[in-house]
Amino acid sequence: MFRHLQIYDRRERVLVGSADLALAAAAPVARAFRGRAAGPPKRILLMRIERIGDLLMALDAIVDVAAAAPAAEIDLVVGSWNASLARAIPGVHRIETLDAAWLAREGEGLGIRQLLARARTWRARRYDLAINFEPDIRSHLLLAATAAARLVGFSSGGGGPLLDVSLPFHPREPASDNARRLVASVLDVPPRPETRLEIRADARSRARELLEGSRGPLVGVHASGGREIKQWPVERFADVAARLARDRDATIVLSGSTADKPLIDVMRTRLGSIRLVDVSGAIDLVTLAAVLERLDVFVTGDTGPMHLAAAVGTPVVAVFGPSDAARYAPRGNRHRVVRIDLPCSPCNRIRRPPARCVGHTPDCLSGIDVQRVFEAAELALSAAVTTS
Repeated sequence: MFRHLQIYDRRERVLVGSADLALAAAAPVARAFRGRAAGPPKRILLMRIERIGDLLMALDAIVDVAAAAPAAEIDLVVGSWNASLARAIPGVHRIETLDAAWLAREGEGLGIRQLLARARTWRARRYDLAINFEPDIRSHLLLAATAAARLVGFSSGGGGPLLDVSLPFHPREPASDNARRLVASVLDVPPRPETRLEIRADARSRARELLEGSRGPLVGVHASGGREIKQWPVERFADVAARLARDRDATIVLSGSTADKPLIDVMRTRLGSIRLVDVSGAIDLVTLAAVLERLDVFVTGDTGPMHLAAAVGTPVVAVFGPSDAARYAPRGNRHRVVRIDLPCSPCNRIRRPPARCVGHTPDCLSGIDVQRVFEAAELALSAAVTTS
């Protein structure tokens, strides 16, 4: 039942599918009250209100919109945590922040009624086109509340009947490709160069200060997986870093949020007197991007900083467990994914992991040893030296 929905939990899938049936009956009436744009779009609304990696996986698609509609005014809606990062995306004119309760930290964010009220205030801008890069019925409702002349999004999370152009999300394709396909369905995108974030000069200056005096290749290590289900053991991250410091005379650069301090403390203790720079908890996202831009290689799990490093052109070594590398890994030959094949992986059950994987490192991560990650990092370093 409701096979068009890519929702793992059966009860949730039935609930969303039933809502789609109701929306299918009501949508034609609502559509009759919306304006109709003539000619190329003059005002465009883009929505990507999730976490860091989600926004960055839509980066190319956002820039595609700017390339396809150079005369249009483009507004981008993001979570407040991504506001500074969104300002580094070329071609965007206005940033709006919207913190949904289901995405913000516990006890924070707005409920659906408050979000709808906020979205209705944007009707005065008379958007000709609105695109939601998230396959989710709740954010499609927000898109519809703007009364934009044309609504575009994915159908696989529900809310498809609200949209004028509704595409399936292809789960075995990279999320970035799905987002670009969505844009290409409504706009004629010209060929263009690879997208890079536009990093402020003051952020680059701060990054130079932080890394001043560092010797040898710069190896970034982001030990936090963000969620327990995606956490490769921190001791193994430390062992990879120690071997790179010893064998390649590398300076280790540690990154992380304030909440990652316990993991950073383990890293620092295990690394001992090894030469390192610790920028964890001390810088904003744009300055972190400037730091990552200066690295020779970045070792991490499937995280937002992984996508940030890729967005500034730094080679990434990414440790993948339950999440699908085909969908979420950075693209390009400079990046390397380390994972193992198991009958149950990738399960992609990140928000609701299997009970057998809760409370300990899941098998798909515990089976990845230090040697494999170290070798991938060495190859990335050697390639970086060859091309520099």
